[in-house]
Amino acid sequence: MDALSALMPGFDIRRVDAGEVTIRAAVAGEGPPVLLLHGHPQTLVVWRKVAPRLVAAGYTVVAADLRGYGDSDKPAGGPDNLDYSKRAMARDQVALMRELGFDRFAVVGHDRGGRVAHRMALDHPEAVERLVVVDIAPTATMYARTDKAFATRYFWWFFLIQPFDLPERMIGYDPEYFLRRHLAGQSATPGAVEPEAFAEYLRCYRDPRTIHAICEDYRAAAGIDLVHDAADAEARVTAPLLALWGALGVVGQSYDVLGTWREKALDVAGAALPCGHAVPEEAPGPFTDAVLAFLRRGNV
Repeated sequence: MDALSALMPGFDIRRVDAGEVTIRAAVAGEGPPVLLLHGHPQTLVVWRKVAPRLVAAGYTVVAADLRGYGDSDKPAGGPDNLDYSKRAMARDQVALMRELGFDRFAVVGHDRGGRVAHRMALDHPEAVERLVVVDIAPTATMYARTDKAFATRYFWWFFLIQPFDLPERMIGYDPEYFLRRHLAGQSATPGAVEPEAFAEYLRCYRDPRTIHAICEDYRAAAGIDLVHDAADAEARVTAPLLALWGALGVVGQSYDVLGTWREKALDVAGAALPCGHAVPEEAPGPFTDAVLAFLRRGNV
């Protein structure tokens, strides 16, 4: 059994042609489909404590690596970093779900995955039945309201966007050190990332193509994604939206999280959980309970 299968027992690990790229996904269960999207610096492994409970509750779970991350394809970046616009990354995941036979589904996105899910709900409202965003405020809002405290604690938002190849070269000198420090800085729960999970994250993070893709993801967020957001400034997510965040994390301490999402969506609920940024790893029980209650809301 390989490392990923050991971390995601009972899941079928697949590489799926999503048109522009091939996406790695872990699939299991029967019932209504739920797409799980990770953030940086993680992979689909971030859902290892959550996904089995969703399957046991009667859902088909698809945990996917975003393009550029994990074992998904890693395009170069392209003009204006378009290859890593959240629009392109969302398109991948909609194509993945359609290839698996799901035209409409719930999506749960943590960190970068939440930003992809937000764009997905705007660009593909016919596909997104419900939306859960985890420990984020909207990207444009966070940049517009940046202050010294936020820039200090989320320094990578401003480091990773520097021109090629400054951040790539600096991280590449010692990726294990950067990854370890980054994960430790995000979490308020010692031991939330077991050695086996860290080893899998590190395997992927050591790939120079992954480091470049991560930088391109953040460069897009500070550039073309803001252009797309400005064009949709008056648009609102129509799917029901649940915002969950860590009470001990930067987002929860810096923003009125529900207030920011009520500026972007029509039907918003949410709550803080007793953890830092790595919500699915630090508080998997309360997190999964909240997601299940939301998925079942309004169902008989």
